[in-house]
Amino acid sequence: MVEQQTIWTNKYFVALMAVIACILWGSAFPVLKLTYAELQISPTDVSARMLLAGARFFLAGVMVFVVQKLILRKPLRIAPRRIVPLLVLGLVQTGLQYYFFYNGVAAVSGIKSAILNSAGNFFVVVFAPVIYSDDGLNWGKVLGLVAGFAGIILVNWQPNAAIGWEFTLRGEGFLVLAGLTMSIATFGAKGLGQTLSPILVNAYQLIFGSLLLLALGVPALINGGLTPTPLFWLLFVYSAVLSAAAFSIWYTLLKHNRAGEVTIYRFVIPIAGAILSAILLPDESLTLSIFGALLLVVAGISAVNYWQRTNDKEESKKGHRQQGGS
Repeated sequence: MVEQQTIWTNKYFVALMAVIACILWGSAFPVLKLTYAELQISPTDVSARMLLAGARFFLAGVMVFVVQKLILRKPLRIAPRRIVPLLVLGLVQTGLQYYFFYNGVAAVSGIKSAILNSAGNFFVVVFAPVIYSDDGLNWGKVLGLVAGFAGIILVNWQPNAAIGWEFTLRGEGFLVLAGLTMSIATFGAKGLGQTLSPILVNAYQLIFGSLLLLALGVPALINGGLTPTPLFWLLFVYSAVLSAAAFSIWYTLLKHNRAGEVTIYRFVIPIAGAILSAILLPDESLTLSIFGALLLVVAGISAVNYWQRTNDKEESKKGHRQQGGS
């Protein structure tokens, strides 16, 4: 347990795993757009999108349960008092967030979806000092936020109409709300992860949240459901795998690190989402502004980590001096 604790608090390992999780989440934007196109889901067919989302996250939850039981060989049972908190987390993290996300992505381009959804990063980093006394803002985080926000603005500056500044509630607004619900769930997941296995927390919240989405997808099921194709199944299984892996990694990071320090890496998501959307979606293009935004995001992450390491060293030296004088 001590070795695992050391690994999951190592700055370089945290950075690597956080970036991997964020790239997985970033790939969800083009994959979802491709799935909609493959199934020919109408922009107004909310129930079909909810059926798709519910099935995806239910499968992801089952995958995590299998890993927990057969690979990690850990129990699946939880105390009855844990059910309600996990249910609430699932309804917010998977249910509400992806209700907004799936419907927002349907109305907005893949690149712009990735950008707007990253609003949750700001909510977490700004709210963290209010919730945790040891997770305050410092110059590194401020500079990281500024650089990340500048990167989002730069990547949003495109000459074509698909990346314009128009704003609608059911499009851009839903993506911002998805970011807000993500930030709320981040603190809940961190709290539960202190006393429960992060993998188990992830499994239960995925299942509970998927049930809400599946309930909202019942009308589509009554009307005949979806018409799957071989490409759809490939995209669907990948979507479930990325959710199972990314959430499990993220919850484990939150268990061993401060929320604000981990969440700053989510600036990678809009960059990964923008680049992958430009590569995979025929109507979206990769531009110099995206590369410029990537440099800004890297600078922001570097600023956060530099100042955090400096603060940690100063606190460590201060602690040693106090111990020496006592």
